[in-house]
Amino acid sequence: MFLILADVKPALLKYKPINVLVKACLCTAANADDTKTNPGKPELAKKKWRKILKKKQTSYEHLTWEERLAYSVTPLWQLSYEEQLQLKQKNQEKILLQLSDQLLYGKSTHTALTSSPKSTQLGFPLLPILPSPVIEGYRNKSTFSVNCGVDGNPKTVGFYVGTGRAGNIVCVNGDHLLNMPERHKLVARCYQDFLRRSPLEPCLLFHGGGHWREVTVRTNTAGQTMAIVYFHPQRLTPEEINVHKSSLVEYFTLGPGAVCQLDSLYFQESSMTRCSHEESPYELLHGQPHIYQEVLGFKFRISADAFFQVNQGAAELLYHTVREMGLPNGGGEVGTLLDVCCGTGAIGITMSPRLRRVIGIELIQQAVEDARHNAALNHIHHCEFLQGKAEVVLPGLMEVLTSGNPVGPLTAVVNPARAGLHYRVIRALRNHPSIRRLVYISCKPEGEAMRNFRELCCRPDPQRKLTGEAFRPTLAVPVDMFPHTPHCELLLVFER
Repeated sequence: MFLILADVKPALLKYKPINVLVKACLCTAANADDTKTNPGKPELAKKKWRKILKKKQTSYEHLTWEERLAYSVTPLWQLSYEEQLQLKQKNQEKILLQLSDQLLYGKSTHTALTSSPKSTQLGFPLLPILPSPVIEGYRNKSTFSVNCGVDGNPKTVGFYVGTGRAGNIVCVNGDHLLNMPERHKLVARCYQDFLRRSPLEPCLLFHGGGHWREVTVRTNTAGQTMAIVYFHPQRLTPEEINVHKSSLVEYFTLGPGAVCQLDSLYFQESSMTRCSHEESPYELLHGQPHIYQEVLGFKFRISADAFFQVNQGAAELLYHTVREMGLPNGGGEVGTLLDVCCGTGAIGITMSPRLRRVIGIELIQQAVEDARHNAALNHIHHCEFLQGKAEVVLPGLMEVLTSGNPVGPLTAVVNPARAGLHYRVIRALRNHPSIRRLVYISCKPEGEAMRNFRELCCRPDPQRKLTGEAFRPTLAVPVDMFPHTPHCELLLVFER
């Protein structure tokens, strides 16, 4: 593995004081090891420097709205890509040193993450961060909000600057954002134009009336585009709603919006912030029901609400790395993969040629249907996907797998949301003796995932029913899925 460094030339004008501040924070993180020789020198954790940066930004009222939005959505946009990678590498190192503290000294999560780590060296390798192959316009999914713009027009489509709690939200167009592809920006502009032609008002607050809400745009590398429009029905009759659905279709197929060349146009009636397909069905108004994306030679179906990594190029790096870390000896026909929080099955399917069997668990029914379809689409017949909460499905499944151990050696891959894994999931994984290797993928390792790490690696604790042999971390690899932001994915291998 190697580090590719690339310079980013942002299109926005630089604002020196904030740029200097970010670079100062970068230098502080890069010199974290200096605390050994200069113990009085404070370190700035990610949360701390972001808070300082945010405070600093609010004091510069003469920044343009575009610059304020850029700092909100892509806080690192003024740094070269090399500097971004250095910052993220150092931040991941510090997080893993906190993990070492917890394992060595038994410190609580809260204590460990709000103080400097005692450990100065990791007991396992942290490989260089894998850079994103594409650093501008890399997002394949974007959701644009609707609210009052800088000029006060409530039918403005973009991203928020400010907060609802402070009552200072302004919706700013995102055409200048470095992570947004041109096709997403085009759909957002056209949707704004459509709203301003529509006689219906936007729904800014659910209790305040109005109908038109945000729009989500999904694209693939082949240029296919899907748009999902969210709509609050309020007290409109189905017949009245149909009139406005027809006007939406006409605008994007025959009117000015035809320039977007939508392959799919979906519509969801919803009186809640977020609804699944089961709670409120996505209605296809125009085009094909799905778009497709190829990853590592496998084809995947993308539904309106399916989870798929937002950076396709970096996703390939991620899945390739998971495959190499999860099956370091190439796997084999005797191996079984347990894929927890499997989404649409991408990890299990890309690893399947090296395995005898893949078992995926996923909460969202539509994602499970996509996973099953994707396996069939790629002519893979030894993958099965189970729908339900992992904490409900997994314990029973582990009992079945324990009975006579018919599946052979087990490898587990877990890819939970930021909230981490439920305790019952950790307990089921920890207590199954056949799982010798576990790959944990985390987009926020300093959060609840840290609790999971500690539970996987602590001494056996009969009171908490953690009776299985402890795991230990053996390898870590960061993958930059989100250029121009402080975030990345961390792959952490645990073995016993």
